[in-house]
Formats: sequence, structure tokens, C-alpha cells
Amino acid sequence: MASGGKDSDRTLGYMTRKDTEVKLPRPTRVKNKTPAPVQITAEQILREARERQEAEIRPPKQKITDSTELSDYRLRRRKEFEDQIRRARWNIHVWVKYAQWEESQKDYARARSVWERAIEGDYRNHTLWLKYAEFEMKNKFVNSARNVWDRAVTLLPRVDQLWYKYIHMEEILGNIAGARQIFERWMDWSPDQQGWLSFIKFELRYNEIERARTIYERFVLCHPKVSAYIRYAKFEMKGGEVARCRSVYERATEKLADDEEAEQLFVAFAEFEERCKEVERARFIYKFALDHIPKGRAEDLYRKFVAFEKQYGDKEGIEDAIVGKRRFQYEEEVRKNPSNYDSWFDYVRLEESVGNKDRIREIYERAIANVPPAEEKRYWQRYIYLWINYALYEEIETEDVERTRDVYRECLKLIPHSKFSFAKIWLLAAQFEIRQLNLTGARQILGNAIGKAPKDKIFKKYIEIELQLGNMDRCRKLYERYLEWSPENCYAWSKYAELERSLAETERARAIFELAISQPALDMPELLWKAYIDFEISEGELERTRALYERLLDRTKHYKVWVSFAKFEASAAEIEEDKNEDEDQEDVIEHKKDCIKRARAIFDRANTYYKDSTPELKEERATLLEDWLNMETSFGNLGDVSIVQSKLPKKLKKRKAITREDGSTEYEEYIDYLYPEESQTTNLKILEAAYKWKKQKVATSDDD
Repeated sequence: MASGGKDSDRTLGYMTRKDTEVKLPRPTRVKNKTPAPVQITAEQILREARERQEAEIRPPKQKITDSTELSDYRLRRRKEFEDQIRRARWNIHVWVKYAQWEESQKDYARARSVWERAIEGDYRNHTLWLKYAEFEMKNKFVNSARNVWDRAVTLLPRVDQLWYKYIHMEEILGNIAGARQIFERWMDWSPDQQGWLSFIKFELRYNEIERARTIYERFVLCHPKVSAYIRYAKFEMKGGEVARCRSVYERATEKLADDEEAEQLFVAFAEFEERCKEVERARFIYKFALDHIPKGRAEDLYRKFVAFEKQYGDKEGIEDAIVGKRRFQYEEEVRKNPSNYDSWFDYVRLEESVGNKDRIREIYERAIANVPPAEEKRYWQRYIYLWINYALYEEIETEDVERTRDVYRECLKLIPHSKFSFAKIWLLAAQFEIRQLNLTGARQILGNAIGKAPKDKIFKKYIEIELQLGNMDRCRKLYERYLEWSPENCYAWSKYAELERSLAETERARAIFELAISQPALDMPELLWKAYIDFEISEGELERTRALYERLLDRTKHYKVWVSFAKFEASAAEIEEDKNEDEDQEDVIEHKKDCIKRARAIFDRANTYYKDSTPELKEERATLLEDWLNMETSFGNLGDVSIVQSKLPKKLKKRKAITREDGSTEYEEYIDYLYPEESQTTNLKILEAAYKWKKQKVATSDDD
């Protein structure tokens, strides 16, 4: 017994916990996982489960035959309810069932007692009050219901449903004055908008227009919002009170012009004036609203204004409306990203199409105020064009010289010239001063540019200006400054020498060229040497030209230099012929032969250099020989093609292995050149290898 008492539980009778455990069948392991030939659907499983389900056990129906059984039944049910309440007093459903059961037994006093006990326990639960009042109303206890509603709204004045039900009951009973009194009590608690609107609808149902107007006045004082004023105005408009309606809108615009929902108010006001055929009033309201409401909240307002202008306005009005809409879009774009300079360009273009100078200047000032955050040129490249466009607008459109000068000055002051600069701005500022015939100002700007941020464009333009003015001394000084700043610039050296040559200062030009080619580093030396050589040729100085070519060959042995030198020698006869026009024909032919000999000698030197010093440059040597052959052909009878043909190489197609990144090998074809001296060497090597093989074979046979 002791062990049985230990394992047993009083709530389980004589059973132990072990007896009550649910024993699930052991899961069987599926051995054959292949699908069955006949498949079972989920619908079939559910149908079979339904068919095999046991019948539901229902309690038998009781029949009460006399008052004794009825009183026993009532006593037992009340005891059950009281026990449930004792266990869960907080459970509202138990109280409700208990009260409803007492009501079904027609014992209204007991039911009322249950409701009172429930409310005493939790008077904040408005559901209890609603069901209690419904019980009283359903059984036509009107005064009791009034008492319940009165207590409910006194204790829970913020629950709107209680007020609505209370008023609804009084209205059904025809007690209009009582319902109005309840509304007044409710309004003292300043309910939400729906409560006020319900009061107004109540008054309108009984045609109490003045009372409704008074309530609207109290409503807009309690809830000074755009929606409240619009409802009030629509009420007056519905009654045909145009003046009163306009007065309401005017009061609203005075109080709520800066409200977040002001857009709706202005649209409603304008539409009201439009319905009253007051087109000018409506237009003024739209424009007033567009000037006062922030652009981000005026999208619907712009759309309505454009539609209004299309309906009532003339061409100018429609254009203004469309411009206003686009203006709003650009304002939104530049507000989101002030550094998006393309948006500023589009915005300025729009304002320029309108032609309001003050507004255009305002947009330009706002745009240039958005200085790029980092001092890197790539961030400034679009920004700087805002300044350029601003300056050009002031100069061309407004013709305000001083303002244009100020724009250029402020722009040049803003740019960090120590890190980067823009030659375009300096040049535009200088050209503006020249157009104003202020040469001193232009020189000052260009001088500052050279001092702060020297650039090729600035030097070139400054020199061009001075050259047009005929100030040669200034040009020389500028070229000297240019070359001090950039001594490797071959363009500057060439142009400086060209200037001196144009002034017939041959020695100065030659000295400049000499100084240029003596520089340790040059950006394009081949152009400089070519310019120097062309200069000497144009002066007819053949010996100086030959000396120049020799000096150039000391520096570089490029095949183009050899070819150029040879062509010069070939054409030297024509240069001398131009100088000595009175020579006999025989002397001219002799001169030509000498020139051809010198040209052949240069080609021969070049061929020897490539053969002995740089045998790996086969392609350059082949190109040189082709040029030599072409030159010999061009000489006609005086040329000798056989000299070159014996030196020409053979073209051979060869393949070489190339290893890719993935390790695989592929072969690529290329052209190789085999020169005559190389073929002889190859033959000798073959004979030598054969002789060695024969010697080894003889030695091996002797050993055997």
C-alpha cells in the first residue's frame, strides 16, 4: 500500500502515473522504399478516417417534470457557476454566462445582481457595461438601462462606444432633448473629430442648421486642423452660404498657412472659388500657395494649378504654370543633391528661357555656392562651367561689365591654384578685358596666370595676343619665361626659333635651336631635330645640314634618320641647282651623280652598322634596304638596282612556341629574314658538323 500510495495520485483514483502514460507504438523501419503499385491519395486517407470515427458521446436530454426538480436543477447550476467564479474571478466569460443563464430563467433580479458583482470586480472593462446595458434594454427596463449608461459614461468617459450606444438608445426612444444633453456632456471631454461630426449629423437630421453651425465653430476651435475647416466650409457651401464659406476658408488660411497639410486647404479654397466662377481669385490663391508652401509638399498643388491654367488661362498663364511645375521638379532635385551640377545647369536654362534677371542671378548664386568638397580637379570640372556660364550671361545678356568682372575675379580667387588650375578661366577673363579695350587688365590677368598656375595654353594665347599687337620684345620675354618653366617643350623651342626666323634673325634662330638640342631632356626631340634640319635646308646651308645629321646619328641610329639623311643627299643637287641656275647641263648631271654617290654611301654605312653592330634588328635593316631599292629605282638611268638586290634578304615563315597562362603551349607564325652573309655562315656550319661526325665514326672503327 505504501508503494502504491507513493506512485498514485488522488486526482487519478486508483491508477498510477505509469498507467496513464500514453504508449506510442514503436516506429517500424521501412525496409522496402520502392513505391507501391497502387498509390493512396490524401483524400482517401481522410475519407477512411471519417468512416472509422466513433460516434460522439452526448449527454442525455433531461426533462424536468415538477418544481422540485426545477429548483434542484437551478441550485446545482448556480453552485457550478459560483464554483467557476471562485476559481477564476477574473474570467469575464464566466460572469457573462452566469448572468445570461439567470436571464434565461427569467430571474432578472438575480441576473442584475450578477452583473453588479462583475462590474464591482472590473469596472474598467467596457464590454461588461455594454452587455449589462443591453440586458436592461432587451428586457425593456429603460430607466435601469439609463442608470447603467449614465454610470458607464461617468466612469469611462474616453470610451466612445458607450456614448454612441447611450445616445442611440435615447434617440430610438424619441428623447431628442436627452440625446442632445448627452452629446453636450460628451463634448465637454473634447472627443476626436468623429464624435463632433456625429453630433453635427445628429443636429442636421432634425434640421437644426444654426445648432450645427455653432457646433462647427466649437469643433474648429477644439480641432484646428485643415480637414476640420474644409468640412466646415463644405457644410456652408452645401447650404448655399458662399460668403460664410469664403470666410471660413480665409480664417483657415490665416491660422494654418504654415501647416503641413496647408496644400489641401489651398487646393480646396481655389476649387471653391473656381466653382463660384471667381477665376482671378482662384489664380491668386494658387500663386499665393506656391510662394508659401515648401516645394517638397506642393506636388499636387502644381498639378492642379497647371490643369486650372489650361482650362481658364491664356497662353502666358499656361506657360507660367508649366514653368512653375518644372521649377518645382528642379528644386526637388537640387534639394536632394546640391552637388548635382547638371541639375543646376538645367534649372538655369529654364530660368533663362523665362527671362527674369533677378531670379536667374539668384539661381546662379545658389549654384556656385555649392563648392566641391574635395580639392581634386575631377570634382571641379563640371562646377567651373557654372562660373563660366554666369560670367557669359552677365556679359552677353545683361551687358553688366562690372558684374562680369566681379564674377571672373571671385572665380579666380576661389580656385586653389597651388593644387590645380583652369587655363580656360584665365583666358576667358583676359579675352573679356580685351573686348572691353582694357589691354592693361588683360596683361595683368595673364601675368598672374603665368605666375600662379603656368600652363601651355596660357603661354600660347598670351604670345598670340602680343604677336597680333606686334610687341616682339614681349613675345621674346614670354618665350623665355615659357622655356624657363618648361625647358623640355620642343613645341616652344620650335615656335621661338620660327618667330626669330620670321623676323630675319637667322643667327638668333640658329642659336635657339642649338640651345634646344643641348637640353638634357626633351619631350619630342625628333620634331625639334627635324625643325632644325628643315631650317638649315631652307637657308641653303648644306654643310651645316650634313653636320647636323652626323650629330643626330651620334645620338641615335634609328633607320628613319639614315633614310632621311640619304634622301637629303639625293635631293642636295636640286637645292644647289636652285642656287646656281646658270650651270651647264653636264655640270648638273655630275652634281647629281655625286649626290647619288653620297646617298649610296650613307645607305651602305647604315647597312654595315645594322650588319655588324645590331644583327638582331633584321626587320629595320630590311626596311632600310627596301627604301634604298626604291630610291635607286627613282634615280632612273643614274640608279643601279643591282647594288641593293644582292644585299636583300629572303623572307622565311617560322613558328615559335608560346606558353599560355594555363600552362598549355601554342605556336605562332612570324616572318624572319635570312641575309646573304647568314646563308654562307649556315652552309659552313653544316659542313663543319658533317666533318666532325665523319671523324668520330673513323675513330670508333679504329678502336674496334
